[in-house]
Amino acid sequence: MATQQLTKNCISLKGSASLVKEYLNYGVNSILYQRGIYPAESFQTEEHFGITTFMSSNEKIKEFLTNVLTQIEDWLVKKKVERITLVINDVKTKETLERWDFKVQYEVGVTVGKEGEETGKKELKEIQKEIRDVLRQITATISFLPLLDRLCSFDILVQTVQDADVPQLWDETQPCFITNSQEVQLRTFSTSLHRMETFVSYKGE
Repeated sequence: MATQQLTKNCISLKGSASLVKEYLNYGVNSILYQRGIYPAESFQTEEHFGITTFMSSNEKIKEFLTNVLTQIEDWLVKKKVERITLVINDVKTKETLERWDFKVQYEVGVTVGKEGEETGKKELKEIQKEIRDVLRQITATISFLPLLDRLCSFDILVQTVQDADVPQLWDETQPCFITNSQEVQLRTFSTSLHRMETFVSYKGE
């Protein structure tokens, strides 16, 4: 009975990757809204993790994020991704003005079941609370980040291990560094299988 209860309350590796994918989806959408990359009227409110989030209603953005995040989820299950970076660039000069780094660390779980599935030891409610706290911090960054007073675009970069299978449609790119950058670390959350650290870097004066 104790073993059954442990398995019920804990999260699988696939479940953990799915939660991280959700966090990235809501986090990226929140950043795009808060930083004014697209008009406010192109977002709609939704309830996630117990808080209201702004999600893009633009079909092209939704399709782009679905494709990228689905691939990231697969890499997370296989422990192939090390960092996901959202970069915000000046459309005219291509200069990187802001970057959001989501660093991944892999934690050791417990192997259970006949197929040897790896599970964590943390309950879903606790994980969701930690994610909710980070999403609230992302929203609060508007209070100190400099105004983006120019037309901007965004892209998502993924740093993987060398032996990761990369889809043909994906291009290799150079890191987007910011001159005279300042960096702020947000809260960390852990599923007990994936540990996520979130940083925002921006152009200093």
